[in-house]
Amino acid sequence: MFYHLLYPLTEQFGGFNLFRYITFRTGGATITALIICLILGPFFIKLLKKYQVKESIRKEGPESHQKKEGTPTMGGLIILSGIIIPTLLWADLSNFYVLTVLLVTAWLGLIGYMDDYLKAIKKEPKGMVGKKKLIGQFSIGLIFALCLTYLSPNYDGMTNIPFFKNYVLNLGLLYVPFVIVVITGSSNAVNLTDGLDGLAIGLTAICFIAFGGIAYVTGRLDYSGYLQIEYLPGAGELTIFCGAAIGAALGFLWFNSYPAQVFMGDTGSLALGGALGAISILLKKELLLVIVGGVFVIEALSVILQVLSYRFRNKKRIFKMAPIHHHFELSGWHESKVVIRFWILGALFALLTLATLKIR
Repeated sequence: MFYHLLYPLTEQFGGFNLFRYITFRTGGATITALIICLILGPFFIKLLKKYQVKESIRKEGPESHQKKEGTPTMGGLIILSGIIIPTLLWADLSNFYVLTVLLVTAWLGLIGYMDDYLKAIKKEPKGMVGKKKLIGQFSIGLIFALCLTYLSPNYDGMTNIPFFKNYVLNLGLLYVPFVIVVITGSSNAVNLTDGLDGLAIGLTAICFIAFGGIAYVTGRLDYSGYLQIEYLPGAGELTIFCGAAIGAALGFLWFNSYPAQVFMGDTGSLALGGALGAISILLKKELLLVIVGGVFVIEALSVILQVLSYRFRNKKRIFKMAPIHHHFELSGWHESKVVIRFWILGALFALLTLATLKIR
């Protein structure tokens, strides 16, 4: 909005020329998101407590988690406010990349909200039926893929291969199902990771920092040429969305750090995971998502391995409990130690991701 309203007035007031620069608008979006979350946080927490929107803790989990019973959930509303509002204020709203990533984020946020609503307000323990949730995720994946196929200025059905220069993978007819798998997988992986205070939101902030840097260089002809990566005109605007997500994550972490005053719920985790998946697809860095979101991948794999082991090895388990962060808790690690060590791993994965831009 600011870009459309103020940048055209540059001739009348030269200072408005700042709105031309993505770096300036990214900084503005980050700070705006942080302020919005810090202001709305106490209001939303009070509102969630008033209407008894509380988390139910499963009995088979770590004993230390039982004291979290009754903590307000659905805090993803704070995160979504901190991402969507600043993006609308600071980004170029005619940009295809911005519009599509907002669509995916809002859609999955709505699915998560419906799930949280059924669990916390309607008191349905399982929330939204798994099949219905998957249908919602598949639907937005399909819509997103069709938008890329028929509306994207840079669509070619290809994705870049990490660590290899000038090599791409042509997905052809597999592109649409590939997009659906990425969106569904990334949203569910973040959802599975959201089990400890501050864990998921801290890791997503790290991922958005990495993708923000990639989006910026991808959208600049000079930097992309120097790094010999594919130049995508207009992709730099995704940096502003990433900046808003970073600010929202930091603002929410203020209330979600141990001991958490509020949980993000599926409202936040599905939206954040879907946004990461959408950005990786828009930047043609889908395979890099596996690296930058390495901790999310490990968490998801731990659940898959645990289920397979239980079914095919006479109910034998690999881990004490899955996802794997609970395994370390039951092994004697304090919750905060697990979170900080997983953040460190997330930071290392992010650095490795950025290194792939040069190590090829």
